[in-house]
Amino acid sequence: MGLLGTLFGKKKTPTLLDDLTTAKDWIANALISSGYQADHTLESLKEVDRFFDEQSGPGGLLSEQRGQRIFGLGAYIGDVLIRTYGGHWITDDQDPQGELNVAVRLDGGSMVWPVQRAIKRYQNGPEDGVYIYGVAIGSH
Repeated sequence: MGLLGTLFGKKKTPTLLDDLTTAKDWIANALISSGYQADHTLESLKEVDRFFDEQSGPGGLLSEQRGQRIFGLGAYIGDVLIRTYGGHWITDDQDPQGELNVAVRLDGGSMVWPVQRAIKRYQNGPEDGVYIYGVAIGSH
């Protein structure tokens, strides 16, 4: 928000892209503070899988603030894929389900939906691992 916005009380509404940036940084710091490696490399997706394995049960970190944390994990996964393979976020601030439908268009043209993948990982367990997902994307 610029000076005029401040003077006239106008506040900028965060966009989905803003939320993704905030969420990926927030979850990376949370992962690190909980003993997981979160250095935004493809290898760190193994740590995301470990987090899901260790924190999805009763009393685990995903038993609270689940939606926010899974969105953050999806944002982190997307960030890792962009850093590894090149690409950019595709968002639609008008979509009521925008948080679920954010996508990454990779430089090779492929589209992936990291938040949806994080949800599947939570729901289905290791069979929908995010590390193998990240590696498989690179083989296309």
